[in-house]
Amino acid sequence: MRSAFDFSPYRRSTVGFDRLFDMLETSGMGQAQENYPPFDLIKLDDNQFRIELAVAGFKPDEIDITAQQNVLIVSGKKREDDGANYIHRGIATRSFERRFALADHIQVRGADLHEGLLSIDLLREIPEAMKPRKINIGGGSERSEPQGERSAIGGGDQQGRRASEQTVDAEAQHA
Repeated sequence: MRSAFDFSPYRRSTVGFDRLFDMLETSGMGQAQENYPPFDLIKLDDNQFRIELAVAGFKPDEIDITAQQNVLIVSGKKREDDGANYIHRGIATRSFERRFALADHIQVRGADLHEGLLSIDLLREIPEAMKPRKINIGGGSERSEPQGERSAIGGGDQQGRRASEQTVDAEAQHA
C-alpha cells in the first residue's frame, strides 16, 4: 500500500533519508492488527521520553523488551492458566508484540512495571562530535608569513616587523 503523498521530489533532493521516506510510505500497512496493548508516548523534556503500555494481567517475567538498531520491540506472552475456573475472562491476556521505531541516538535507559503499566524510559544521547558547535573566525591560529619574505625586505635586523611597515620605512629613507 502506497501513501497518497508523493515523496519523489524529496527523494531526489535529499541524501540519507531513504529509510524515513520508506517508513512514511508504509506507515499505513499493518496498523489494524497493531492496536494492543494501548500505549502513551510522553515527552519529559527535549531529550527524555517515556513509553507507557497498559499490560494489565502480565507479570514482569512474561514481558520481553528488546532494543535493536533503531527499533524497540515489546512482546508479551501469558503463561498457561493456573487451573482457575473462570466464569468470565475480561482482562485481555493474549500475546502481543509492539514495535517502536527509534530515531538515531535514542537509548533505552530502563523499564518498570507498576500497577499494570509498563514504563520504558528513553534518552536521546547525541555524541559530542555530532553536536553543533560555534566556529570562531580567525580565532583558531595566527596566520604566519614565511620567514623568507620577512627577512628579504629591509634586512635581517627587522624580522619582527611586517613587510608593509618595512616598505614604508624604506620609502621614507630614500625621500
